[in-house]
Amino acid sequence: MQAIKATFTLPDYILNELSEFSEEFGEKKSHLVAEALSQYFDTLDLKLALKRSKEVRDSTVETISFDAIKAELGL
Repeated sequence: MQAIKATFTLPDYILNELSEFSEEFGEKKSHLVAEALSQYFDTLDLKLALKRSKEVRDSTVETISFDAIKAELGL
């Protein structure tokens, strides 16, 4: 996995906690941030899946049948 430098701004209390955890666990701050974001993205994936499921139940989005997809792809 390639690491790319990024610059962003965080509230001071988050940076302070990040520094404390980094020191306590002997981990790099970038590693802790990457792990935290990865776990949060899993939470967001679930939230998005639930949102889309609700949209299908509420018929606020158009769905396509599996047979229609196969036909469109010529399968």
